[in-house]
Amino acid sequence: MPKEQRCSVENTQALNVSQRCMNDTNRFLREINQDWPKEYAVSMYDAFGKMGSNVKGGNVNRPGLLQLCRSAHAPTFSGQYCQVFLRQGTVQYFVGVCVPDSCEEEEVQMLVLYGRLQFRQTSLIPPLPPILVNQSTQEMIMTHCLSDTIAPDASDFTCLFVCCVMVAIPLAATLFTAMIRWQQDREVSPTVESPSLNTGLKLYGTLKTNASSSSKINSNTSEEKGNNCTRHTTLCFSRSCVYRYLQVFSLQTTTQGIFSTSSSIPGGGYSCLNGIRVLSLLWIICGHSAEYTLNNLDNYKNWKNTVESSPLYVLTISGPVFLAVDSFLLLGGLLSARSLLGSINRAEDNLSTSLVANYLFKRIIRIQPLHMFFVCLTTGLISLVQWGPYWFPFKDTGVDCKTYWWANLLLISNVLPSNKICIPWTWYLSLDFQCYATTPLLVYFYRLNRGVFAVISGGLLLMTTVTSAVITALLQLPVVHPSTLQFENYVLYYYKKPYTRYGPFLIGVLTGIYLATKKNQLLKQKWQAILGWFCCLSLMAVLVGLAYILRETPAYPSVPHALYQGLHRQLWALAVTWIILACEEGYGGFIKSLLSLGVWVPLSNISFACYLTHPVFIILYNGLQETPIHYTGISFMYLFLGHLVLTVVVSYVFTVLVEKPYLHT
Repeated sequence: MPKEQRCSVENTQALNVSQRCMNDTNRFLREINQDWPKEYAVSMYDAFGKMGSNVKGGNVNRPGLLQLCRSAHAPTFSGQYCQVFLRQGTVQYFVGVCVPDSCEEEEVQMLVLYGRLQFRQTSLIPPLPPILVNQSTQEMIMTHCLSDTIAPDASDFTCLFVCCVMVAIPLAATLFTAMIRWQQDREVSPTVESPSLNTGLKLYGTLKTNASSSSKINSNTSEEKGNNCTRHTTLCFSRSCVYRYLQVFSLQTTTQGIFSTSSSIPGGGYSCLNGIRVLSLLWIICGHSAEYTLNNLDNYKNWKNTVESSPLYVLTISGPVFLAVDSFLLLGGLLSARSLLGSINRAEDNLSTSLVANYLFKRIIRIQPLHMFFVCLTTGLISLVQWGPYWFPFKDTGVDCKTYWWANLLLISNVLPSNKICIPWTWYLSLDFQCYATTPLLVYFYRLNRGVFAVISGGLLLMTTVTSAVITALLQLPVVHPSTLQFENYVLYYYKKPYTRYGPFLIGVLTGIYLATKKNQLLKQKWQAILGWFCCLSLMAVLVGLAYILRETPAYPSVPHALYQGLHRQLWALAVTWIILACEEGYGGFIKSLLSLGVWVPLSNISFACYLTHPVFIILYNGLQETPIHYTGISFMYLFLGHLVLTVVVSYVFTVLVEKPYLHT
């Protein structure tokens, strides 16, 4: 064996790299060192990540160009895009490299470790210069190669099949209902019939024989269906019931009222809640648009210095963390108490076990169909998309869904660590249901003895306040959006737990009980309303401002941080409660007019679907990016508006196809 070839084989064995990988890599490296290299070699070299400007501002990642790398084709191999994750002192970053597709992920790591990827005696993955970082030595964290093919497994196909079935049922029901109604109209006004169409109609026409002569579905469709089925058959297989089921799932029914601008919620009153709900949702979407995009920024440190220190950016993730969630919890508590008290009144003032079971079952039917639809949709969607270099912060989401889907089904996902939650933003649905399940117990004590109820409510409010404060002090948690180092403890022990987030929901329950049972006005004079509004707006301003004063993470147990963490969510809920009470008692002024605008009603009707949908678009946008995003105020505004428009359009579709049909069953 020639000496040169023998040395090559020995080096390959020492590197633990296959002969084919080494040969293809050497061919690429020889080609780029030629005076006139071939096109594929130029493309592969050009696809390598290069250092850009503003490293001090956070532009440390060098993604290169994924698609340019994959477009390179040599006679014996094609370009393969890989990411090399490195640490240099305190700076962590990744570099995109383009290597032959004959190399495995472990082999690419060996090539990098042994410094084989060079161009004219210079590394193709050079370290950051010492003038920009204190440490010049690179440490490898890991290597990851992005596949250029999709490989869905059986669980992915199962999830996609479930989604297709859930969408196909209402579409089929819509078609059948339209055919039945068309035949009804023809019987009223007979015309020349089409034989081919009659053949199809005869298959479905008998479904309407026992149906109501009117084809319009009103809000008590499900009650009529249940009564009719009880009279005919316990299995509800009568033709009339089948027809009613078709109507319930059809778009002719589910689209009714979606675009209504009537500002009062079902049951009357509370018109300001629509505005509060939608504005809170917009706050959350804006915050997520910023939060999920941070890893894509090429000027993260500039963003941090600009946004985190200015109250003008409170609607992103600056200042207190998502107070809009506490507004949602408050509304949830208010409406849950009102709903349960209404059910008790209709049951002749009897709070029975069956009534409570029906109350909880309706809540499950309200949230779980669309919730589990998104679990399936997200799991299947992840397997079908060829992600870009910025997908790595979200890459485990699909795996977690396949492992921990049962936590979403049982509505206990918020008790899991954040890196094990299937679809991370659905933690709120688990928290909401856990809080919702306590409402019957609170109402029971309210009806039993007002003194006992006051003691229990006060004890629960004190418990959630003290627990939040103690956890913050012991773990030295921040009161603003945490950095990566504190994020796990903040989320695991504080942010998603019912024992720290129950306060706003409890205040909502108390507000709902008061509004449902009050006999007289709380506000009797105008000066009371003026004083109340002054205290409310001042309190909101103080809560936001204090978060910026206390934004630094404490290095030791801090009493100010602990007190703020324990109190600020309950105080925010009290301020929003005042807005609701003032609007209901006629002292809302222009704020009530704003919150009661008809434009909020359609958005409120699809708000649940919007909450579940919007992170999908944000993650898709970020995960498909090949290059970093440069933060400016105007670019983020357009980003937010783009996510919002897509969310609203798609959420309407999901609302009428998936959410609404089950509300009438």
